[in-house]
Amino acid sequence: MRKRDHNLLTNAASLLVCGLLAGVVVAAAAFPAVAMSGLAAKAGAETFGALPKELTVARAPQISYLLASDGKTPLATMYDENRRDVKLSDISPYMQKAIIAAEDHDFYKHNGVDLNGIARAFVNNQSGANSQQGASTLTMQYVRLAIAYSATHPADVVAATEDTSARKLREMRLALQVDKEFSKDEILNRYLNLASFGNGAYGIYAASQVYFGKPPSKLTIAEAALLAGMVKAPSTNDPTTKTGYPLALDRRNYVIKNMVEIGAITKEEAEAAQATKLVVKDKTTPNGCVATNKKEWGFFCDYFYRWWLQQQTFGSTTYDRERRLKSGGYTITTTLDVQAQNAGDKAVRRNLGVNSKAARMVAVVEPGTGRVRALSVNRNFKIDDPQHPQNKISSDPRKARKKIRGNVPNTVVPLLSGGGDIKGYQAGSTFKIFTIVAALEKGIPLSYTINSPKQFKSEYIIDSSSPAACPGTHFYCPTNSSESMAGPHNMWSAFGSSVNTYFVPLQQQVGAENVVKAAQKLGIQFRSAEDAKFANNKEAAHQWGAFTLGVSAATPLDLANAYATLAADGKYCEPIPVQKIVGPDGKALDVANPRCEQRISTEVARAAVDAARCPVGDRSSTSRCKGGTARNVRGIVGKPVAGKSGTTDSEKTSALVAMTKQYSVAGIQADPDWPQTNQRMGHNEPTGINPPVYETLRDAMKGKPGIEFTPPSGKIMDGDQRSIPDVKCVDIETAKNRLRGAGFQPVVASNRVPSSCAAGKAAGTSPTGRTIKGGVVTIEVSSGSGNPVNPPVNDGTGDVPGTGNGNGNGGRPGRQG
Repeated sequence: MRKRDHNLLTNAASLLVCGLLAGVVVAAAAFPAVAMSGLAAKAGAETFGALPKELTVARAPQISYLLASDGKTPLATMYDENRRDVKLSDISPYMQKAIIAAEDHDFYKHNGVDLNGIARAFVNNQSGANSQQGASTLTMQYVRLAIAYSATHPADVVAATEDTSARKLREMRLALQVDKEFSKDEILNRYLNLASFGNGAYGIYAASQVYFGKPPSKLTIAEAALLAGMVKAPSTNDPTTKTGYPLALDRRNYVIKNMVEIGAITKEEAEAAQATKLVVKDKTTPNGCVATNKKEWGFFCDYFYRWWLQQQTFGSTTYDRERRLKSGGYTITTTLDVQAQNAGDKAVRRNLGVNSKAARMVAVVEPGTGRVRALSVNRNFKIDDPQHPQNKISSDPRKARKKIRGNVPNTVVPLLSGGGDIKGYQAGSTFKIFTIVAALEKGIPLSYTINSPKQFKSEYIIDSSSPAACPGTHFYCPTNSSESMAGPHNMWSAFGSSVNTYFVPLQQQVGAENVVKAAQKLGIQFRSAEDAKFANNKEAAHQWGAFTLGVSAATPLDLANAYATLAADGKYCEPIPVQKIVGPDGKALDVANPRCEQRISTEVARAAVDAARCPVGDRSSTSRCKGGTARNVRGIVGKPVAGKSGTTDSEKTSALVAMTKQYSVAGIQADPDWPQTNQRMGHNEPTGINPPVYETLRDAMKGKPGIEFTPPSGKIMDGDQRSIPDVKCVDIETAKNRLRGAGFQPVVASNRVPSSCAAGKAAGTSPTGRTIKGGVVTIEVSSGSGNPVNPPVNDGTGDVPGTGNGNGNGGRPGRQG
């Protein structure tokens, strides 16, 4: 603190006079009806010197500002008290002079306590005059405010503001000390930043914004006089009310008159100011996520708010963290990408408005940083007014019978990120990517072929009464959405066409528990108790046969981040809604830095992405795609893309992930109020989930370069290649034995082909030449007539026609998925 030079004799005299007259003068000024006595004077003299000399000053609560990722677009403001400290140089000179004219004419002359003022108040108040005078200086008022804001107990706040002589004495003693330690300008600056101006405006910055919509540096004489006149009685002199307006006007003109008396302005300036019509904005500063800059941004704001409350950096309890946010004066640059967020908000509402039972939820994550760029849903982020409710009765029949309202169209429930009652939604075949990752980690290459039947009898045991069980057994037997999918497949073709009877046996081979582990590594959280029971127990997870078909609940944010981990070459980053947090001291906090780690190998991630290019109509120079569940995505986005669609049985939910190297966009469409909805959630129709996902990605990518995914190489694609033995014209059993002996899985084709070999003998194989060790080799059976034909060259890919949507039987045991 900067000391100001003082006249020692003046200071000593001030202390002496205050000590001698404290008991009489202060009491008389504060309480004119109190009888004065020599005992009071003696008591005041004795106790004054024992009063505290040091003023503990805590920083008053400051408003925190949330900005979009560009660092300038306002997102939201959060505060307990609407206050923002500013330097004196940023406050209009008129405002500085007006507050002195209104409260303390001799501010620059006295030493914190105005002895002349005390004497005048004493004489006036003892004379029986109609108006009582006080003797509180600006410095004493500052002391009072500082004590109140530094109090750690409610009783201390009361003691700082109660109308007693003890409080007056304490203020005087501390005011003298404050005046020694701070310059007059520093005291004035501190006072203007602390004072209350009514309507939730604390400090001059908030006051100038609330009443005039401008920074305090731009205040005119008339505006400054109005604000200065309000501090004495903000509620009474409130210019935004019918009764307060004329009082505020009178008080303003009184202050202007006083500004002339102290020489702050000329008489001509005063007359012009008094003639100015009093116009106020009454622009209350928005507070919280229900009052974001754009109403659609409330869901992102709420995600940020919930994230903040989980960060121990800001306090040991959620209460402490919330107080820190709402009083810490932070400038927080969030990760919200205005372009991506606006794209998502527009897309989710197109053809499916806020009153739809179906919630379209889209999350956007940046690969390699985990920065959440957008959270959009066709709902209003708003608390439904219980007195005048807009929300419809819940779609859940059980709740409907009790007249319980749902979350349409207004909700503050974290639909996209999970929390509370929101555990997530089944994401269908988008989960097959985790089986691919687990298989690749086990050394199984992309070209690994499996003969995928119409129905696969697994070793997973489920309830025999389940429709997913093979008739008369307790074994899980999934099917495909289309019979045409049957036949040999590798990972490219099986993922492209979403072949259930490929992925369940593949999961069985690598171990379902390892597939669950892969999902966890990529960022899937198991929020529901039932899912967690399977995921956190290795034995239970081993029997989770339908996991690969996406029966576990997931949020759009988790799903977007899991695929973003693959786009970032296996680097997982914790989802984060901030990219810069600056405290009131101007220093940045480290808490906003990305939190990343390598979760899977780069080669595994690149191989998984290569397979994921097939469903969305894209491919690399090495991929061998056939079919696609959302093949129009590549053409619409116009950039290299990867992703996957997913559907649950009866289409109770639908999902799509589409990503570039810059953005991972995941969408899920469901009824959050009733997961077992009888409504069918669509895909590529105008009211389905696909359009908002690819439109969001397309519009977010506008103006940004298309970056190629790096294709995989080496054994992770083709594995250990072996030569296929010649079986031409031998009997079928001999052909099977030769192929098994060479390390392949023989499959006999159901249709016969023309060949020079005898009927019923092996006509050849598909593929021919070489294929992966352990792969499926189909034995072609001769019809015994006609010329030999060249069998289609498969090259080990096992590609077959089919454009299924991944909708297949099989949930967790006993459930459909």
